[in-house]
Amino acid sequence: MERLETKLIHAGEPRPRPEGSIAIPIYQSATFETTGVEEGYHDVRYARLSNTPNHLALHAKLAALENAEAALVTASGMAAITTSLLSLLESGDHVLAHKVLYGGTASFMKQDLPGLGVSVGVIDASDPSTWRKALTERTRAIYVETITNPTMEVADLEAVVSFARENGLVSMIDNTFASPVNFRPAEHGFDLSLHSATKYLNGHSDLIAGAVIGRKELIRKIGLKLDHFGGSLDPHACFLLHRGMKTLALRVRQQNVSALELARHLESHPAVERVNYPGLESSPSHARAARLLDGYGGMLSFVPRGGLEAARALCGRLRLGALAPSLGGVETLVTRPAETSHVATPASQLEKLGIPRSLIRVSVGIEAVEDLLEDFDQALG
Repeated sequence: MERLETKLIHAGEPRPRPEGSIAIPIYQSATFETTGVEEGYHDVRYARLSNTPNHLALHAKLAALENAEAALVTASGMAAITTSLLSLLESGDHVLAHKVLYGGTASFMKQDLPGLGVSVGVIDASDPSTWRKALTERTRAIYVETITNPTMEVADLEAVVSFARENGLVSMIDNTFASPVNFRPAEHGFDLSLHSATKYLNGHSDLIAGAVIGRKELIRKIGLKLDHFGGSLDPHACFLLHRGMKTLALRVRQQNVSALELARHLESHPAVERVNYPGLESSPSHARAARLLDGYGGMLSFVPRGGLEAARALCGRLRLGALAPSLGGVETLVTRPAETSHVATPASQLEKLGIPRSLIRVSVGIEAVEDLLEDFDQALG
């Protein structure tokens, strides 16, 4: 079997190469000529149906990266998440979700799903003993993140898969923070892996996209729903994502190394109260992360001493770390989740989840790590 680095370059590429082109062309066409003998809806080439040559190349590459059966790209990470959930759930159904999730996902589950008649049971995905009492006759899926945003926990992912199989649930995991370099959900038995492809998959902070990877029959079901919702990715964005993915392994492995070094450095700094990073031995998730992951990722979060004002001042003093939402790009970005990704979550609940207003999330880029350490040192004073 080809290794991941080779798949990133060659999997899904059209053969023979169109006109001998090494880079896949941008098929900037909304529709394609038919043969007149198409037998099904998806035999018709139409950009909204996510079946242009640019889409098909991405689908094959993404599936190959996680050793899954199929994949689908979408117009955003939230399009991937919401379309997947709405493909699997209907009025009266119930879904189990980890207590700490990306703010957009959590808001959708709390604010939108109940209006559609779908209830959500919040669980601690690190404590399997509590899951059964949250189960109902209408529970249809269980939803977790590989590395939680922004607390950087690694839940009991093996138990999630076992519990889903025992109870006939679809196991869903947001694999954005880990990327296929560090974790491949299908290899561990997950039914669906979701990504904000805006982040590590693309890696250059210049497009919005999403992806769903997993079992073929589920991907087909989600694809049909996506056709109706219209959240398809345009061909030019497909091309940019396709190009960005080719350097994924190089970028993420550098970010793994740099993030671990920065996390250790911050943990030892007298101006830092707490650091969240699964690669640290002090992390409650460290042993599980070391067993499951091929790398600890490029994301960390920390709380500086001095509270909110100290956090604000630090973010303003950074020279290399830009104060901006999003993550996974080649440049280092910092943000305070309480005012960005989790702004819709009540302050009292944030504290209980371990997300104080002073928490700073860092997406470590590919700058020289020595320069990053110096930058955080001067910002910390």
